[in-house]
Amino acid sequence: MNKTKNISNWVLVFFSLITISIILWNTFLFFQKFKVEERSKMEIWSLAQTELTKSLENDNISNLTLEVLKNNSTTPMIKVNKNGEIEYNNIEDLNVKDSIKINKLIRKFKSENSPIKIYYDNKVIETLYYGNSDVINKLKYYPLALILIILLFISLIYFYYKSSKVASLNMLWTGMAKETAHQIGTPLTSLMGWVEILKSKNIDSSYINEIEKDIDRLNIISERFNKIGSKPILKITNLTSLTQISLDYLKTRISKRVKIEFTSSNTELYCFLNEQLYSWTIENIIKNSVDAIKGDGDILIKITEKKSILKITINDNGSGINKSDFKKIFNPGYTSKKRGWGLGLSLSKRIIEDYHNGKIFVKSSEKNVETIIQIEFDKA
Repeated sequence: MNKTKNISNWVLVFFSLITISIILWNTFLFFQKFKVEERSKMEIWSLAQTELTKSLENDNISNLTLEVLKNNSTTPMIKVNKNGEIEYNNIEDLNVKDSIKINKLIRKFKSENSPIKIYYDNKVIETLYYGNSDVINKLKYYPLALILIILLFISLIYFYYKSSKVASLNMLWTGMAKETAHQIGTPLTSLMGWVEILKSKNIDSSYINEIEKDIDRLNIISERFNKIGSKPILKITNLTSLTQISLDYLKTRISKRVKIEFTSSNTELYCFLNEQLYSWTIENIIKNSVDAIKGDGDILIKITEKKSILKITINDNGSGINKSDFKKIFNPGYTSKKRGWGLGLSLSKRIIEDYHNGKIFVKSSEKNVETIIQIEFDKA
């Protein structure tokens, strides 16, 4: 089905290109035909000018000659006689004494059309320089306008296709998240029942406490998945303390060889947050940093404020990211690891930018030296 659809799309693109090529080629031929007709008209005008010179000597001016000379009201022209005297027609705001402008126009006309020599008694008495008429000038830019319209049309199709694809992915993402939350909920309820039974059997309470911690953790994970796809509730939250809580949880669950250091410019920095989703983001980024330093290195988290913006930077001394991949790492499915789905950073971007109207990006990275990821929120 998909293969047939792709073939159909390529066939449509091919025929569209053929149609565009035919239109552009016919426009070119039309333009050339107009140029030839314009040339013929100007040659007739130059012959009429010769006839006028003869008629003035014989004092017998033909009405046809006058009509031909008078009839040209669209083509701009400059006529220069053998004495250097200048006449012009169909050119606005031109002073015959302005030699700079006249010479500039002559050069322009020569680049558009070859000059026409006007003869009398086999001698050149005048030279006619003429430019393109308004019709030809407009026709000259028609292919460009057509190409721009076509590009605009293609862009609209592309953005429509991209929006539809993103909407489909969002629906799929939301459905998977909701289903995951639902699937977790069933065994979770059962586990909570088993814990109550264990309590009644006088089992070592330390074991039960650890099980309850894991159950609480599963509850948090279930709630996180449940929030994907629905508009989360944002509350004014102390960013510093929430970040500290998230890091404290992570420190007990990663290698002791990983040193996590956290600093903040203020102990009370407030912004609108959904606590669970923000904590999920921090966990995803820290876990990626742990993978980058291969379980042995330093991770520095720093919160600073600048005017109305709160900035969280996560700096690790791991393997680094190629500059060409700065944006790609946030795409769904992108991963440099042999294991994993490549959804962590994509999910983090969705949480920060779509749900919190914030920003997340790779600020800088140098191979085998450091990587800095930055998150930004508006202050509450």
